[in-house]
Amino acid sequence: MRLPKFKIPTYASMRIGPKFLQRFMRIWPPYLGAGIKPEYISEDASRAIVTHKPNIFTRNLVGTSFGGTMLSMTDPFFMFAGVYGLGKEYLVWDVGVEAQFIKPGKGKITADFHVADETWDLIRRKTADGQKYLHWFDVEITDEQGETVALIRRQVYFRKKRKTAGKSEAQVTAAQ
Repeated sequence: MRLPKFKIPTYASMRIGPKFLQRFMRIWPPYLGAGIKPEYISEDASRAIVTHKPNIFTRNLVGTSFGGTMLSMTDPFFMFAGVYGLGKEYLVWDVGVEAQFIKPGKGKITADFHVADETWDLIRRKTADGQKYLHWFDVEITDEQGETVALIRRQVYFRKKRKTAGKSEAQVTAAQ
């Protein structure tokens, strides 16, 4: 018996809004299995709040959050923000990460992401001629007392798609 093929929409199609992503990611197997919960994603994806609370299935040998779980908490959100913040004419990829683990992640931990409008302006300027631009984003993971558990840096690749490189934003909008 042959199963029907389903075309699953991706974030890149821009048909999926940030609120749908928030709901979907709560049941997405890697996050569900790790106990990671996207609590909030803004309409423009420039802000996201993600939490994790270790339980019997998701804590490490000493009862704290795995370092890998903390990295997973931060994985797609700056990339998503770039896709929604810059639009379809940009290629956006998460390409690097640096982590500094400050103290054990006991209890509920939270990552609060925010990307300022000035960042999108900078990226537009740096990529206006079609060149790639690698930007570092920083996020702190904090515990319930507000103390820093980890500092995570994510490097994201940005480039205007070839057909839109060198065109002004008005020209790109008019062509669509």
